[in-house]
Amino acid sequence: MSTAATTTADTQAVSATATRAAIVVLSDPQSGSDEALGRVFNALAVAYDYRTRGQDVTILFLGAGTRWIGELQKPDHPAHALFHEVRDDVAGVSCACAEVFGATEEAEKSGFELITDNRVPNTTGLPSLPDLVAQGYAILTF
Repeated sequence: MSTAATTTADTQAVSATATRAAIVVLSDPQSGSDEALGRVFNALAVAYDYRTRGQDVTILFLGAGTRWIGELQKPDHPAHALFHEVRDDVAGVSCACAEVFGATEEAEKSGFELITDNRVPNTTGLPSLPDLVAQGYAILTF
């Protein structure tokens, strides 16, 4: 098989599997950095791009990223409007991470699911990324 044929086949395979994305937000809003804001904004922008193309997208908040739930719901937050556009694509918040990072109350008030699929010992559980991969999702982390 020629290199061109392999490249074309590889591109087609990537295109076929890249129509579903699981966007994982890990950045910490408490850092107050431009980088943290840039990461969450870009995560939401990518979700918006998938959504407007009619492609399947899901957003998960893990680690210190669970703290974003409270921040993004504030009307004066720079990413609030974009968050509102993709809010329906949020699958939920890592239960164990929300506990560790003090975000459980905000997650519960928001109505988002506290996800416990991955029963890591001595935790209340986290989302299972291998389950998402098995369902054909590309995992994108921010």
